[in-house]
Amino acid sequence: MDKGYPSLRMETMNRFLISEPLPRRVVHVGNVVIGGNAAPVVQSMTNTDTHNVKATLTQIIRTASAGAAIMRVAVPNKEAVKALPEIIAGSPVPIVADIHFDYRLAISAIEAGAHKIRINPGNIGSKARISAVVRAASDYGIPIRVGVNAGSLERKLLQKYGRPTAKALVESALQNTATLEDMGFNDIVISIKGSDVPMTVRACFMMAEKSSYPQHIGITEAGTLMTGAIRSSVGVAILLAHGVGDTIRVSLAADPVDEVKVACRILQTLGIKKNSPTVIACPTCGRTNIDVITLADAVENALEGRSEPLTVAVMGCAVNGPGEAREADIGVAGGKGEGLLFRRGNVVRKVDEKDIITALLELFDLVADELRCERAE
Repeated sequence: MDKGYPSLRMETMNRFLISEPLPRRVVHVGNVVIGGNAAPVVQSMTNTDTHNVKATLTQIIRTASAGAAIMRVAVPNKEAVKALPEIIAGSPVPIVADIHFDYRLAISAIEAGAHKIRINPGNIGSKARISAVVRAASDYGIPIRVGVNAGSLERKLLQKYGRPTAKALVESALQNTATLEDMGFNDIVISIKGSDVPMTVRACFMMAEKSSYPQHIGITEAGTLMTGAIRSSVGVAILLAHGVGDTIRVSLAADPVDEVKVACRILQTLGIKKNSPTVIACPTCGRTNIDVITLADAVENALEGRSEPLTVAVMGCAVNGPGEAREADIGVAGGKGEGLLFRRGNVVRKVDEKDIITALLELFDLVADELRCERAE
């Protein structure tokens, strides 16, 4: 073994080690509570033209149905502001208005009913302009998300650090929040992001040690569906596992619904979200006698949208499948032309291969009904 490996591993671990994060303040985004002891919630952002109310609302409703608790919309111009009241009225979840540069758009978005605004005080302009936005947010009782990205750091910080670094991101965020605090405003959410996963993780940890404001976390510009899902999962999971992160977004070059699905799976995998089924499946091998891949995909699709926290196993081998998935609530192990349905490792029924999905879903419904009855007692 490479003698340098243990020291390299320790060096990598030390990049992420932090002390206990500070207790987080409570912030309300519409009817959604973030910070304090609240569990992290999923957020996404529309990619429609905001002034197209029908398209924007359709996407918001689809994304909320997939599990988004908060949605953000871009507000780049007056036409987008004019669309906000109708969007907010038709949305099933709170709406965050994303503003850059023009402080007047921020004020107008607040007046239009936005439940939170996202700004970078550094690109809003003078203190007088920032103060005007703060007064509007105070008057309407909504929070401000201070967003700092590696790609939009202030020039003086880039000159100081030479490039975007974790310390530079944190320093920018602290300076920007201090500006709001000096104006008597403390209803703040912080977001510091970059596309570099280790740097972003370290920056968020540093912020958690220095500030009690809730954090919105994610890896910005993470990439396409598969690559972005992996990079986001690595960064977000490290943070959440250490108690850092109150709202999360998985930023993908994909449908916002896919962003939400990945984010919900991260929460589910960490045991934070327990209101949906989990499908596990064996990786297949030479003993496999059924099409596990197709079957697992079909089962996962069939259970999408269900709220019962049951684990469903799809195993390819009838010999030891039930034993390997003994902790699953229910499952199927494939044999030659047939499947063995099992519950907690005990075989309960044998079915023909063509009937596996139907029979497995029937067993799921049976166990789900029993679970509901237990909860009602």
